Amino acid sequence: MKILTIGDLVGNCAIKELKEKLPIIRKQENIDFVIVNGENVAEGMGMTEKNFQDILAQKVNVITMGNHTWGKKDIFKFIDNPQIIRPANYSKNVCGKGYNIYECKNKKIAVINLIGRVDMNVLSENPFLVAKDIVEKVQNIVDIIIIDFHAEATAEKIALSYYLDGKVTAIFGTHTHVQTADERILPNGTAYITDIGMTGPTNSGIGMNIESSLKRFETSLPEKYKIAEGECMLNAVVFDIDDNTNKVIAIKRIIY
Repeated sequence: MKILTIGDLVGNCAIKELKEKLPIIRKQENIDFVIVNGENVAEGMGMTEKNFQDILAQKVNVITMGNHTWGKKDIFKFIDNPQIIRPANYSKNVCGKGYNIYECKNKKIAVINLIGRVDMNVLSENPFLVAKDIVEKVQNIVDIIIIDFHAEATAEKIALSYYLDGKVTAIFGTHTHVQTADERILPNGTAYITDIGMTGPTNSGIGMNIESSLKRFETSLPEKYKIAEGECMLNAVVFDIDDNTNKVIAIKRIIY
């Protein structure tokens, strides 16, 4: 089983990249299952219904979200679709689901979305305890458990990976938009990478127009988020999972 995880889609160019490059990657890497983080696809903030349909048209299995989940009102039209999940540690009774179970190649795959609490400016429940509860609930009915931890702090992401080592198949980070080179398999078998990166404008400040980004830092004043133009890149990670043990045997970073 090969699971492809694609980093935060930023802006319309990310949809274009997905359409052009996902079929190529799918063929080259023999991909079976695709997870995409889409919380920034609507010009950096949330997701529209058109974005949602465009992503699903590329045969993506699961779309995960993050701190910009509610950035566009359109989200309430499709948030209950089983192919999209939002952070599981949002407040209780919030619409949508924080995890779902999917079937692929006779395997049951649980995909869980979590959001960090360090420097995220989002009110949320403890991601460690919420993750523990979900894992305990699904561990005996699924073969594979994958977590998208949408968080700012590297330390928080690493801590969660050790907290769940041996209890889940893989944990990958999103949100910082910069792919890290720390992919590894932890002592008890869980695969981990701090951040899988971004799919969006190459020459940018994590997707944002460079001039606008610099103005924020230079003046400390609010500046409207403006997507950068020009060529785009796609960042992703492939988890190669042994069909017998359901453990990751290889992790491959992709910068396309």
